[in-house]
Amino acid sequence: MTRSGCVAADGGPAPLLFLVADTGGGHRSAARAVAQALEHAFPGRFAPVTCDPFTGPEASRLLRFVSGGYGPVVRRAPWIWGAAYYATSSRSALRFLRSTLLAAADRAVAEAVVRHRPEAILSFHPLAGWAAVRAGRSVDTSAERGRPPVVTVVTDLVTAHPAWRYAEADHVVVPTSAVLGRCQRDGTPARCVEVGVPVTAEHWDGPPHRGRRLALRRSLGVPPDRFLIVLTGGAEGTGGIGRRAIALLERFDDVHVVAVCGRNHAVRERLARFDHAPGRLTVLGFVDNLADWLGCADVVVCKAGPSTVAEATCLGAPLVLTSHLPGQEKGTTEYVVRAGAGRHAAGVRDLIEVVDQLRRNPFAVEAMRAASARLGRPWAATEIAALVGRLTRAGARARRAG
Repeated sequence: MTRSGCVAADGGPAPLLFLVADTGGGHRSAARAVAQALEHAFPGRFAPVTCDPFTGPEASRLLRFVSGGYGPVVRRAPWIWGAAYYATSSRSALRFLRSTLLAAADRAVAEAVVRHRPEAILSFHPLAGWAAVRAGRSVDTSAERGRPPVVTVVTDLVTAHPAWRYAEADHVVVPTSAVLGRCQRDGTPARCVEVGVPVTAEHWDGPPHRGRRLALRRSLGVPPDRFLIVLTGGAEGTGGIGRRAIALLERFDDVHVVAVCGRNHAVRERLARFDHAPGRLTVLGFVDNLADWLGCADVVVCKAGPSTVAEATCLGAPLVLTSHLPGQEKGTTEYVVRAGAGRHAAGVRDLIEVVDQLRRNPFAVEAMRAASARLGRPWAATEIAALVGRLTRAGARARRAG
């Protein structure tokens, strides 16, 4: 047994079960951030295992079918997603979901718990919380490991779906005081702690200084002296980034536009065919170096996705928020604008006006950059890793005492 008490019974790394789903990119990104922080704080002590009970190979065919509609719906008809979000926001609706559609997720998670015998279960998805709690409670407390603690990591920045709060996890980690206050008003039985949205290691050093931003631009192949606009629509490439990119290029001849299209292949192909701005447009799909693009941008144009906003603020990127998904992204725009970290531009005409103001006013851009950095919480993953370390040490002490 090592000093931390965080090893498996056979002396190997202690397994942890991470529950995620590929409905958007934020859930898996948060899990990856916590895994990185655990390895940084406790090298070789933990072995996170990812289980996706909704869209992964562990999921039932029905759940994969239903969850697979997330991307197309949020890209083409976000109002449908909003209707589903609010229709499932009551306790009675959630109880119905738990006993019907989500029962298959329970089975997938229970099988993963039996197979991996984790020291702790971390849920990074709102609908995985009940499965985590049920699976944890099903563990035989007379067994050598005992019952694993369940931690819910909320990745919605301001408006969190009730599903995050109603599952009776042992601990709930929340990103902002707004979500913490809602948990307290609801009487959430778990211990709640506010730490921020966990972001991956490339965001931990905070905002790059000006020299570093220029070096990043050179390494990425974009002009260091042009006003650099990075447009991103999250993992699904939503938010109308195609028409916004074209409008910016047609209106301004002294800007460079980077469009990060994620999984939206149609928008990527459309922009790749746009030949009216030679040398001033970079079109990307799903990238693994988004932090570099966010860190060197003069302004980041995006929808109010919690993961993108959290990552951008950790890097001190000025934000222009164009839209939000109904439900979990509601309130994020106001949160950013009120802090001075960004502007709101609902339509293309508004976006043109805001960008025109900012490109002619570098002092306003720097003020937004500073305000964005103040919102950032790059240490969130480290604090969650420390919580996991404490919980597993406590479990080890209890087993020794028993």
